[in-house]
Amino acid sequence: MSASNNPSPFDIAQRDGARGPLSGVRVLDLSAYIAGPYGCTLLADQGAEVIKVEPPVGDNLRKYPSTLEAESRAFLGVNRSKRGVVLDLKEADQRAVLMRLVREADVLVHNFRPSVPARLGIDFDSLNKINPRLVYCAVTGYGEDGPLKDKAGYDQVLQTMTGMCAMQGKPGGAPEILYGSVVDYYAAALVAAGVSSALFERERSGEGQYVGVSLLRSALTMQSARMIWAEGEPEGVGRDMRSGGVTGIHPTAQGHLYISANTPRFWQALCDKIGLPAMGSDPRYDTVRKRAEHSDELLAKLHAALAARSALEWEALFGEEVPCAAARKVEDMFEHPQVLAEEMITTLQHPLLGSYRGITRPIVFGRTPGPQPFAAPCKGEHTEQVIGMLDEHADMPHPDQT
Repeated sequence: MSASNNPSPFDIAQRDGARGPLSGVRVLDLSAYIAGPYGCTLLADQGAEVIKVEPPVGDNLRKYPSTLEAESRAFLGVNRSKRGVVLDLKEADQRAVLMRLVREADVLVHNFRPSVPARLGIDFDSLNKINPRLVYCAVTGYGEDGPLKDKAGYDQVLQTMTGMCAMQGKPGGAPEILYGSVVDYYAAALVAAGVSSALFERERSGEGQYVGVSLLRSALTMQSARMIWAEGEPEGVGRDMRSGGVTGIHPTAQGHLYISANTPRFWQALCDKIGLPAMGSDPRYDTVRKRAEHSDELLAKLHAALAARSALEWEALFGEEVPCAAARKVEDMFEHPQVLAEEMITTLQHPLLGSYRGITRPIVFGRTPGPQPFAAPCKGEHTEQVIGMLDEHADMPHPDQT
């Protein structure tokens, strides 16, 4: 995928020379929190040059609680492989710097409320006049139109609004939040996918376009299997995708174990492994629906059997025959042999922290693996460097000049 043919001030980040599918693509990340920033990080993972533009107060994610004194753990995890620039877009001279960056960019991502970009002069129509090839991605809470368009949108607010929390809670119980910003991270994936598709289309048309991602659309899209309402069905129809009491997290002699045994093969293997082979062939339990109907009696037998070993011992015993996982701490993933074999953990050098380990390689590309990641930037860490490169670039002749 080709980017602009102009010499680029963004080529300050040579990284390790390994090309990714998006090498040569230049991204301005004006977004904050998770959805927009991590979407840009996914683009950086694939080789794009990303410059994170923050206001003087910084991305709010920097202020989130963290046991790290020098920086927020959340910010580090969401913003790897970017160059950091501080610009106050309320000031005309600093907006002018942004406009210079826009002329050189392929992509701009922000998460301002829909009414804000026009006030700052950075709405799609304004920037499209400066750079008609710009892919302009806006991340909003509720979308571009409608009565809620200018309402602040947050992950768990949208979870609660769209029924996710009601479905997560126990039947008849209180709604429950899904911790981990699942809507934000899914929206980030849609940012990366939408931007990549728009860049692909630009190769045909030569023109950029507006790309809209909202937390509302993300939260509902995540529930596509639930968002089916057939003609004639009553309100309150069953939408629970859980398949009965057997599939779930269970106590063991030590720790907890998740088991998924929905298919006949896995159900029989589970019963064999826990020493109850007759239960696997019992016609009362030979379908997922029947097992759900008899979950109380099945769970009593299952839990009694699981009490004989620890979660890790059962995990080893079940092997590949019964899908399962012992409940682990997040820290365990840093040394898990499968994670290490997939080379998903890397050590990054940071000016304030010294070094930290984090995630890399969310997608594997065989021919264009992409460059090695680098640490999330300190606030404004590369402002002078980027502006200096802009100034140098301004003195260079354009390729079309004669």
